[in-house]
Amino acid sequence: MRRTTGVPRGILKFLVLRLLKQKPMSGVEIAEEIYRQTRERWKPSPGSIYPLLAWLQDKGYTEELPTSEEGLKRYQFTTRGIEFHENQVRFAQDFLKKLEFLVPMIIDSLHLDPSPEKASGIRKAAKRIILALQALQETSRNKLSEQTADEIITILTDCAKTLEQISQKMKEEN
Repeated sequence: MRRTTGVPRGILKFLVLRLLKQKPMSGVEIAEEIYRQTRERWKPSPGSIYPLLAWLQDKGYTEELPTSEEGLKRYQFTTRGIEFHENQVRFAQDFLKKLEFLVPMIIDSLHLDPSPEKASGIRKAAKRIILALQALQETSRNKLSEQTADEIITILTDCAKTLEQISQKMKEEN
């Protein structure tokens, strides 16, 4: 599978770091997890994964775990790698903060055209959700209580579930 159009440069490094932060993984496991998380739209090639893993190891950010599985190398962060990951997360957060103003414009480009009025209503509602999440992010900065976090999770999970059901119903009707 070749590189997907529109996948920004540097995103693979960020995704690999994020996945290795969760648990030690092999190159194959990383590629499969990215494929799963992108809903089977992008599976990085071995030619992009393995040079990146070698670079991370050469820089001292990762190390190979001993394994009994023939030919399978799993990588984990070193202390230096954890620091590198934290710096990359801060960089990404700063970058995304600079781009937040684009989100409402991106939502404006959604093409959901039952009628101009309904499409406009859908876009307005979607923008309100995004703007509310951005406002939460700005006001909370690690101050969310467990109860508030649970409320947000419930609301967003219910919303996503309902939208997924609508999408599934529409697929079945077509």
